[in-house]
Amino acid sequence: AAAPLPEEDCMKLNPSFVGIALSSLLAIDLWASKRLGVCAGEGSAWGSARPLMKVIEVSGHGIPWLLGTFYGLCQSDSSAAREVLLNLLFALLLDLVMVAVVKGLVKRPRPTHNKMDMFVTISVDKYSFPSGHATRAALVCRFVLRHLVLAVPLRVLVVLWALIVSISRVMLGRHNMTDVLFGLVLGYALYSVVEHCWLSPLNAPALFALW
Repeated sequence: AAAPLPEEDCMKLNPSFVGIALSSLLAIDLWASKRLGVCAGEGSAWGSARPLMKVIEVSGHGIPWLLGTFYGLCQSDSSAAREVLLNLLFALLLDLVMVAVVKGLVKRPRPTHNKMDMFVTISVDKYSFPSGHATRAALVCRFVLRHLVLAVPLRVLVVLWALIVSISRVMLGRHNMTDVLFGLVLGYALYSVVEHCWLSPLNAPALFALW
C-alpha cells in the first residue's frame, strides 16, 4: 500500500475554500475592471471622453489640492479659516504618506491596459493599490461636508465629485475596482484620524504662530 502523504502535502493538494474564493474574486475584479476601462486609450469604447476623464483626474490630484490649501492658508486673515485650512493640509499630507506606504508594501502593478500618462507621478505611483485619488476624494468629501457651511445642492455636488473621481480611475484604466473601493474606505477612515488629532492653537501653538 502506498504510504500516506505528509500532512503539509495534503494541505497543498486541498486548497482552502477561502483561498479559492479570494482567487475567484481577484479574477472577477481584473475582468470587470478591464471591461469598465472604457476610456483607457483613444481607441477604447469611450476613447473620445478620455480628455474629460483626465481633467477629472487632475481635479483629484494631490498637487493642486496641496498648493491650493497652502495658498489659502497664506492668504487667509481669519483665525477660524486658518485652523480649518491647516487641518486640511495635515489631512492631505497624511493621505499622501499612508497611500505611499500601502502602495510600497502591497506593490500591486497597474492594470495592463493602463496608459502611463498620468499628471505628475512619483516612484510608488507605478503601483495600483490603493487608489490615491479615491482616498483623497473620500477624505476631502468628509472634510468639506463637516467644516464648510454649504447649501444642499453644493453638498450634493461635493459627493458627486468624489464618486465621479473614483469611478474615473477605473474608466481610465488606472486602477482595478478593488483599488478604488479600498481607497474610499481608507480615505473615509483617515478623516476620523484627522478629527481625532485636530490641530488647534491650544495643542499646536508653534504651527499657528507661522501664520
